[in-house]
Formats: sequence, structure tokens, C-alpha cells
Amino acid sequence: MTELELAVSHAFASSGSLAQADERYVEREVQLRMAQAVALAIDERRALVAEAGTGVGKTFAYLVPTLLSGARALISTATKSLQDQLFLRDLPRLREALQLPVTVALLKGRASYLCLHRMNQARQSAQLPDRWAVRTLAKVEQWARTTTSGDLAEMEGLDERSSVIPLVTSSRENCLGSECPEYRQCHVMKARREAMAADLVVVNHHLFFADMALRDSGVAELLPSVEVAVFDEAHQLAEAGVQFLGTTLSSGQVIDFSRDMLGAGLQQARGLAPWQDLAAACDRAARDLRMACAGAMRDVRGTLKLRWDERAKGIDFVDALPVLAKACRAAKESLDTVSEMAPDFVKLAERAQQLSSLARGFAGEAAEGNVRWIDLTPHQCRLVESPLDIREALREQMGRTPKAWIFTSATLGDDERLSWFTESAGLADATTLRVGSPFDYEAHARLYVPRSFPKPNEPAHAAAVARLAADCARTLGGRTFVLTTTLRALQAIGEQLRAAFESRSDDIQVLLQGQAPKRQLMQQFLREPRSVLVGSQSFWEGIDVPGDALQCVLIDKLPFPPPNDPLVEARVKRLERAGRNAFADYFVAEAAVSLKQGAGRLIRSETDRGLLIVCDPRMAGMNYGKRLRQALPPMASVASEAEALAWLVELAGASNDATADHPW
Repeated sequence: MTELELAVSHAFASSGSLAQADERYVEREVQLRMAQAVALAIDERRALVAEAGTGVGKTFAYLVPTLLSGARALISTATKSLQDQLFLRDLPRLREALQLPVTVALLKGRASYLCLHRMNQARQSAQLPDRWAVRTLAKVEQWARTTTSGDLAEMEGLDERSSVIPLVTSSRENCLGSECPEYRQCHVMKARREAMAADLVVVNHHLFFADMALRDSGVAELLPSVEVAVFDEAHQLAEAGVQFLGTTLSSGQVIDFSRDMLGAGLQQARGLAPWQDLAAACDRAARDLRMACAGAMRDVRGTLKLRWDERAKGIDFVDALPVLAKACRAAKESLDTVSEMAPDFVKLAERAQQLSSLARGFAGEAAEGNVRWIDLTPHQCRLVESPLDIREALREQMGRTPKAWIFTSATLGDDERLSWFTESAGLADATTLRVGSPFDYEAHARLYVPRSFPKPNEPAHAAAVARLAADCARTLGGRTFVLTTTLRALQAIGEQLRAAFESRSDDIQVLLQGQAPKRQLMQQFLREPRSVLVGSQSFWEGIDVPGDALQCVLIDKLPFPPPNDPLVEARVKRLERAGRNAFADYFVAEAAVSLKQGAGRLIRSETDRGLLIVCDPRMAGMNYGKRLRQALPPMASVASEAEALAWLVELAGASNDATADHPW
């Protein structure tokens, strides 16, 4: 055993000290096993891919050896909320429990921090869309007087969808850098300085890859001096990377540019160029591009991913890109004439040049090995060219300076080599570790796959899912999740659930994704247990509801990737060219990982009990169904709906007994 492994063993054996960091801490052999593997990878400066089942305690398993090693470290996680959890809760508690004088910093992307210069511009521009935006800006200005970090997550009551946020934050395109009049007070630069001085820095995957692509987040300066890089929730790493390693042009970028140009022109160079005409031309070209992408589609909900070839040969689309390039080029020429007047104009000219170049680039052919597609939303379009995975980018990064690379998640594959993750990340040579959950699934959880059930492509399927979910919720008195694979299914099942409860005057409410922000829906679900929450992709992971507040999870169908998705199509073609079975190696592998994520919402502690229902008869009847069942935790199976409901009756009785014993 190395010195670090011994120190880790001692730390976990001293359960009293770690219990100070987490009141729910339980000493577990599986957690120590993972922690020692992390310690060895740190000592040997090599890569480790570790899958840790629910309840292992993977956060402590990588944080304790990282902190005890004394090495400079970077921790990357999937979302800003998980960043905050690590920085505000886990790390301070562990640092105190282990009595280590470690300095820790939190680093987010530009859009998370207040930009004082942009806030001042927003106040003067009079371009706020409505009175709600005026009120929100006033609240931001009041908060700006007291904040030291400028992190907008600190501000109570600020809706992350607010139209004011883009007006009071900077982007790579509009940041003035050292030319900014507020540079000395800049919150972004302050966060980066703190990160450079810290022993351990917490970032997120988007920031990590944005920096690899753009060198604009501060990670590029930080990474060479880091000795340990840990990626938690690593199953999201590949998709985050694909988003940022490619090239993107969106109609929203152009509209934002036209708005900023108009504001700066009228404030600082009125009458020196036809600012309104220039801005209107850019705005119109962006909206025409979005219309060309939409084609005949008028009612767009959510985000649609369109094949490039579906639109790229259309006359409207072919014409729209050169018109956009020309409008941005004309804007640049006018901005160049006033560049001496203020640094804003220099930056605006750079943005105009970049947008014009992007439009011309998308009018040509994609680079070899890349794939193109169009993301279409109700209000904008996004042209994307991207690599198929992150393997080359990650290999290049890992080859630069020797360090330990730790990748961990509860779901990284369904085989011992964790091939689903290691292949796409180019980590075939990494050491792999699978640590199972310590929970007693056999005793505490049941799996029901109805055999005589409509197939997912049959019209009766959504109604059948809603009917079964209603029966489960009535038996439990709510306490139910329905996880759907599409937004269309979410709407259909949600509406039919409401109708089912109303027809029998059931006192059970249906909470539907989209009717309120995710955090608000979860708070309502916990506050009012007689509820059924119907959610799509964002509710399949990152949701932690321990105890009897959630005792039944229904999944509407097997979560295969959509075969007409352009990125999926390109990956399938690559596998087929290599002589591989794309259905087994890609579609089933992806479904297995997603299924594990969804099922992971059910049992969150040693005492949790519940029922998982997969409303897809293919899981029972098809050959690949066995592989998917084996990917799940080892729950006991029930053969009929009657048995499934009987189990819920038992759970409901136990919950009622517990409530009677502890009425508070």
C-alpha cells in the first residue's frame, strides 16, 4: 500500500471525522475500495474510469484521496448546481473534518457572472422588453451593490430564463477585456484570479470543453499546473464536449449582435452611421435564416434536430446564408469607421467579422469526419458542425502533461470494460473499476415489465401508460414519477393522467415538466406528496428523493436514441463501416445506460423501497431485453399487474404506519 492509500484507509476508518462532513455518512467497504483505487491512480499519475452504483458515496470516494494527496486538483461536474453543491457543502465539510488547509475556488462560465459594464449599458439603452424586465434589472442593480462574487446563482428569485440575464452578462464575443471601463472590478477576472491561486478548483464540463475549443474560460491557464483532474457525472462528458468542440452559428447570436450594435451606435456614435438600418438588416437576415430552417414547420415545440441535407439544398436556405454574411460584413465596415471612439466598437466589429465568416463557412462543405445538423426551437435556429465524439480532443489534452485523470459516474456502461464510455472518450487503455451499490435491491425493490401491453408505436400506448400510472398513484396516494422519452409522450400522458384523476375526483395533482421551473416542480412534489410528476429527459438524472416521498417510477418506453438524429446516424454509419453491429454496440448500449439513469431515481437510501415499471413489452419479449434487465440493479421481478399493485399496497401501509408513529 502506498502512503496515500494508507492515509485514505485511515480517513475512512475514522468514521467519526467523516461523519462530521455528512450526517448521513455510513462506513462502507465499497466506498473505501473506490477511494483506494483513486489514490493509486493519483500516485501513479494515470487514468481511472470508475462506475459507482447509487449509495457508494462516490463524491467522498474521490474527494478524500484528492484532498489528502496535497496535489493541485481540478474537479469538473455536469451542472452549475452540482458545482455549487461541491463548493458550498461537500468541500467545506470535508476540509474541516480532515483538518486540511486547502484553498478552494469555484469557476463558472462568463454567463454566470454579472458584467458591470453590460448592466450599465442595459440601464441606458432603454431596450428592455417589458415592465417585468425593468423590475428585474432594478433588482440586479440593487444586488450588485452587495455581492462580492457576482455569481448570479446567489441572487434570490432570479429566474434562469429571464430575458435580463443576457443583458447583464458578457460573452466571449462582447467582452471588452482590459479595455473595459469596469475591468478592475470585473467579477469574471476575479473568479479566474482566485482559481489560479487555489489548491482545488471546481468547474463544469461545459466550461472545460469551451476552453479547449475557445481558450476563453480560464481553464487553459489552470490545467497545465493541475496534477489531478476529476470528472464527476462523466457519462455527460461526451455530449458536453461534442457541443463545444464543433462550430456553431445561431440566429440568436446575430440578433443579440444587432441589438448590441444598435445600442452602442445610438449611445456613442449617433448620426455617424445608419445604425438602425444596419441592425435591421442583420436582424432580418437572422430571422429569414430561421424561417428557411423551419421550412413548412410552423408549430415547433422544444428543440428539433434536423438533418443538414433536409434544408441545405433548399432555395431559401441557400440564399439566406450569403445574405446574412453580407449584412454582417456591412455592419463591420461601418463599425470600423468609428472604432476610435470606444472599445465597444472594436469588439462589435470583431463579432460582425466572425458571424460573416461563420455564415460563409456553413455555405461550404463540412470538414472530413464531422457531421452537420440544425437545431430548431420556437424562436431560433442553430447551425452546428461537430466531431462525432471527444476521443481525439481528450487524447490530445491528456497527452500534454502527466497527471491523474479520474472519470466517475453511477452509469458508464453495461460491461466490465465500461465500453460505452471508454470507447467514445478514447480511454481504452485506462484502468476500469465497477463498484456495485450497497443497497439491498432484492428485498427493497420490484421490477415489473408488462408483457400484454400496447407497443410504444401503437396509438393506445400513451393511454395505457397513463392508466397504469393512475392506478399506481391511487394505491400509493401519489408518490409517483412518470419518465418519458419524448416531449410528445410527456404531453399525451400528462393530459390523460389529469383526465383519469378528474373523472374519479381523485385528490392527486399532476405536475408536468414545463409548467414551472424544474426546481419549483421538485419542491412542490416534495411538499405535496399526493402528486404524480411527469418529466422527460432532464428528470431522468440529477434528482434525489430519498425516503417514501417517491415509491414508484414508470418509464414509458425503452430509451433508444432516435434513429433519425443526424449525430446518431453518423455514429451508426461509422460503426457499420468498421463491420460492427450498430444495434447491439450503439442503440442497446445507449438504452442500457439511460435506463440505469432513470431507474436510479427510485432507491436513494438503505431504507428506501419502491417499484420500477418499464412500460415496454420489448424488454420482456426481445432477445436484447435480457441485456437491458441485467444492466439494472438486481431488483426482484413481479409477473403481473396484480402483484405490482400488491407490492405498492404493502409500501403504502408501511408509509402510513411510519406517519402514525411520527406524526410530525
